[in-house]
Amino acid sequence: MKYVGAHVSASGGVDQAVIRAHEIGATAFALFTKNQRQWKAAPLSDEMIKSFKQNCVKYGYGKHQILPHDSYLINLGHPEFEALEKSRTAFIDEMQRCMQLGIDLLNFHPGSHLKQIEVDDCLARIAESINIALAETEGVIAVIENTAGQGTNLGFDFTHLAKIIERVKDQSRVGVCIDTCHAFAAGYDLRTEEDCEKTFQQFSDIVGFEFLKGMHLNDAKSEFASRVDRHHSLGEGNIGYAPFRYIMKDARFDGIPLILETINPDIWPQEIAWLKSQQNS
Repeated sequence: MKYVGAHVSASGGVDQAVIRAHEIGATAFALFTKNQRQWKAAPLSDEMIKSFKQNCVKYGYGKHQILPHDSYLINLGHPEFEALEKSRTAFIDEMQRCMQLGIDLLNFHPGSHLKQIEVDDCLARIAESINIALAETEGVIAVIENTAGQGTNLGFDFTHLAKIIERVKDQSRVGVCIDTCHAFAAGYDLRTEEDCEKTFQQFSDIVGFEFLKGMHLNDAKSEFASRVDRHHSLGEGNIGYAPFRYIMKDARFDGIPLILETINPDIWPQEIAWLKSQQNS
């Protein structure tokens, strides 16, 4: 079964995100459990946690259909000790918030070397950060998102993801989220069915589908292999419809959150409906 949705606003409280997902016809959703541009946030109240869980039951969202995203400020591969510790503390807090809400996934960008340390050293640091966070929490899977490779961001190459996973002690609690825009911008072509076959075979060979825990379904304003992260609405960018048809028909993408981060929330209901329609077309 395919679970399709979008990254909805949690304005007014995380419990409101569940309602917004339901209103657009989503069978999955993503959210921020705190302000993504601030280091600290007030703890989740018992009342808010209860309301979130009640809404999930009411509207039929299981924990495997929810893919929260952590703060954009966090860099688990930061070359400087104090900044790294700050990121690790914030990441553990994000994991703990997921635990409180009964969510078993947390999506995050792996990290950046900031031109201060070698790529392999940064990848090792990211893995160490994940190990520390897993030791401090229970049940939540750390889901590494591939990146476009903009600036000094790592994770744009599938081998980066594999090297991080290789160093994680409990591999039952680590996974990957593939963003189609990021993959395309990083040089993994998706414009035809044949391109999709080739790209996802590379993913299978290098990382493995057993680690795929979610996807972000985005077209791209950015050019192929440009290393520029610019999302677009489905079919309106440089990728086109091919990968989204491919994903919706392929059983390897069943049972995970397939999340829109496309640029026009007004048409999310139509995009979700179109994606759903591709399963039987």
